[in-house]
Amino acid sequence: MKKIGFDVGEKTIGVAVSDALGWTAQGVTTIKWDEKDYSTAEPEIEKIISEYNIEEAVVGLPKNMNGTIGERGEASQAFAKYLEDRFSLRTVLWDERLTTMAAERVLLEADMSRKKRKKVIDKMAAVMILQGYLDANK
Repeated sequence: MKKIGFDVGEKTIGVAVSDALGWTAQGVTTIKWDEKDYSTAEPEIEKIISEYNIEEAVVGLPKNMNGTIGERGEASQAFAKYLEDRFSLRTVLWDERLTTMAAERVLLEADMSRKKRKKVIDKMAAVMILQGYLDANK
């Protein structure tokens, strides 16, 4: 079953997909969107779901360090509900604490420039969210 991973931000959504066996996550794209208007991302999400035959979505859930859900976490929960309702996908929320920082560290270690890092950080965070989920469910 192929899965899609999302790192949902206010202005961008990082996207990753799994291989057919569900072993590895690969970054696909970063979608620019307006969080107040889901239709700004819908055509691109729909295209990716169709192109990769996606059956399940993993949405990063940014919890506070004490485990509570804040404003960004509520936004991720709303996005997951939207995916379920609009695309009939089974959706899982995955604790993404520190994934963006970990992605930044990986890109820094790869000696990537700040400008290039900014372009791929959300996609890399989506890979880390999806890969964490895949590894935990093998």
